[in-house]
Amino acid sequence: MTNNNASNDSGEIQAKLLSEALPYMQRYEAASIVIKYGGHAMGDAALGQAFARDVALLKQSGVDPIVVHGGGPQIGSMLERMGIESQFRGGLRVTDQKTIEVVEMVLAGSINKKIVSEFNSQGARAIGLCGKDGNMMQVEKLRRTERDQDSNIESILDLGFVGEPKNVDITVLDMVTSAGLIPIIAPVAFGEDGNTYNVNADTFAGAIASNMDAERLLFLTDVPGVLDKEGNLIKELSVKEAKKLIANGTIHGGMIPKVETCFDAIEQGVEGVVILNGKTPHAVLLELYTEHGAGTLIVR
Repeated sequence: MTNNNASNDSGEIQAKLLSEALPYMQRYEAASIVIKYGGHAMGDAALGQAFARDVALLKQSGVDPIVVHGGGPQIGSMLERMGIESQFRGGLRVTDQKTIEVVEMVLAGSINKKIVSEFNSQGARAIGLCGKDGNMMQVEKLRRTERDQDSNIESILDLGFVGEPKNVDITVLDMVTSAGLIPIIAPVAFGEDGNTYNVNADTFAGAIASNMDAERLLFLTDVPGVLDKEGNLIKELSVKEAKKLIANGTIHGGMIPKVETCFDAIEQGVEGVVILNGKTPHAVLLELYTEHGAGTLIVR
């Protein structure tokens, strides 16, 4: 009798969760959701399989998910194994000819196909792509400046084959998503000069989301989201509020470029951008299909 009661309670809880999720499922039906799958969030095999199942469920629920993945730790590991020394300037990896060959091999090769395999093994129909396919993205060489601390003189920072989006053509993505497939995209693309360039995965995902008129752009990271000075998660921020938090130092370090990428995506038409912890089980479903979400939502 006790077992029956427990079973009934469990069934009621599941039914309640499904009924609560229904309005959100209806909201995102036929919507494009771009998910940036971070290098650190990809480190756990069980979480990777759960992520694939969750995204497959989104697709079956009528959503058009698009996954852009990173792979910085994996690239660093492969460069080390091949005896190629990484150089950094201004905290960014310099990508010379040898390095870009390894970057493309790892991102568009081993990592991309591993993720596709995980998705297909979980009942999804995924296809691996990179920015080169269908001329999806053309980039220009990224130019940054650095200031010498002693002389205070600014100089151009040459990072080699590192690019930033210039033109995006979503034709191939429209074809793939319309065919019921989930695109898994590596952030490697052709430059204006015909060379191969590595693109920051956050920036790449933001450009794709903007051009797909995505309802949401999700950044899966290894942190819960934007935290206040006491370390508590901030559930929602406007662009104006987030800029104030950058100015007063609450948002700092590596979170600043991530939040600034959110600003760019919103400026280009993405309705909302979310930073959330990719190591939280079912983070994507919790964010999209529950009232309180799972990370920090940044809106206009």
